[in-house]
Amino acid sequence: MSAIKETLTQPITLTDGAVKQLQLIREQQGLDPEHGLRVGVKGGGCSGFSYILGFDKQTEKDDTFEINGMKVLMEKSHAIYLLGIEIDWLNGLNNRGFSFNNPNASDTCGCGTSFSA
Repeated sequence: MSAIKETLTQPITLTDGAVKQLQLIREQQGLDPEHGLRVGVKGGGCSGFSYILGFDKQTEKDDTFEINGMKVLMEKSHAIYLLGIEIDWLNGLNNRGFSFNNPNASDTCGCGTSFSA
């Protein structure tokens, strides 16, 4: 009898630039391996929802993914808003910071940190 292995599809993409910056932040904050990258949404912002991006410990409400070597935590209820999102790191003259390319967003604000779905 063969064992059944459950595989969760990666809901988001982290670019190489984003992973490098996140690893740097993790090192600067001196976080232990139990902390994963929390990606989520919360109500607010000029378009209705704002993104959550930070290091946190896993809770019972989370799904956990390994994406580009990074442990990623996401509340199960947030997947509907984040499925397919790409998180990148911009380091240009006009923009510096994380950018969110969300195919589920029907509208985004000018600053790129909030959206409506």
